[in-house]
Amino acid sequence: MYDYLIVGAGLYGAVFAQEAKKAGKTCLVIDKRDHIAGNIYTKDVEGIAVHQYGAHIFHTNNKEVWDYVNQFATFNRYTNSPVANYHGELYNLPFNMNTFNKMWGVVTPAEAQAKIEEQRREANITEPKNLEEQAIRLAGRDIYEKLVKGYTEKQWGRPCTELPAFIISRLPLRFTFDNNYFNALYQGIPVEGYTAMVERMLEGTEVRLGIDYLADKANLDTLADKVVYTGPIDAYFGFRLGYLEYRSVRFETEVLDVENYQGNAVVNYTDRETPFTRIIEHKHFVFGTQPKTVISREYSSEWKPGDEPYYPVNDERNSALYQQYKAQADGENKVIFGGRLGEYKYYDMDKVIESALGKAREIL
Repeated sequence: MYDYLIVGAGLYGAVFAQEAKKAGKTCLVIDKRDHIAGNIYTKDVEGIAVHQYGAHIFHTNNKEVWDYVNQFATFNRYTNSPVANYHGELYNLPFNMNTFNKMWGVVTPAEAQAKIEEQRREANITEPKNLEEQAIRLAGRDIYEKLVKGYTEKQWGRPCTELPAFIISRLPLRFTFDNNYFNALYQGIPVEGYTAMVERMLEGTEVRLGIDYLADKANLDTLADKVVYTGPIDAYFGFRLGYLEYRSVRFETEVLDVENYQGNAVVNYTDRETPFTRIIEHKHFVFGTQPKTVISREYSSEWKPGDEPYYPVNDERNSALYQQYKAQADGENKVIFGGRLGEYKYYDMDKVIESALGKAREIL
């Protein structure tokens, strides 16, 4: 009945469906959730586009990808400039001259560099054995203690001394007063939210929601010549080799009867004592002026079966296990595995689009 059955109405599936439709192919897109757009889904609450699965800021250096998404949405000029809250002390992220001035009272780049270098020498770490040593070697003890340690331990659920050094390959230190977190040529957020953007991508394609592919795989596979699968790769194979690990995130979202709660879209809480990692105030993504506001507190958690998988744990054990699953996936001639879960890979949105466009061009 269809050329392609696309499992997952997120960004990868929507881009592939759009390209397939342009190539004259028929597609059925299914998703077990009751909405499209996957984890970039935005829901209207009090006239505010709320990022239901965490903040998503589009940024890319790829002009082709930027032009592609601008076919389906008007993007605003939002620039990601998060603030770190350490026991009530506020610091700009990424680490820049505003951060260094607040931390040490330094005024010039030379003074900031000298302070960091002094702390590196004091630590005298040449071969970091863990994440703590790596962070101190890169940025000094003060930045590590106030802005890295607590946040990282909450994110990963274990002490920095037990985390491998490779998790932090670099810590960007900017000796300018630029608060722009992403060093990207193009950046912004769809004015109408991501759901409207994905809706336009899927125009003209049949979509069925509330359909669990793995629960009815045999019947659904008969509907199409090929399957594009964007769910967890280990789930596809019934976890026969074991579970791949993820970190998950829990959200507490509430509507507040105030116009402005924290003055910024993203505030990270970098002390260990605050249980959540950050608070998102959604209206600031689109410069909202609504009389109320919506905030979401984010809590990082260990993933267990049944939870929403967010961040792949790409350590040695999981990377080796993924390669075993990938070898089996390569033998599935009718199935294309793609996206964050299908490839067990942390993807920024522009990289998801690049990957989906590349795969579509390769086979269509």
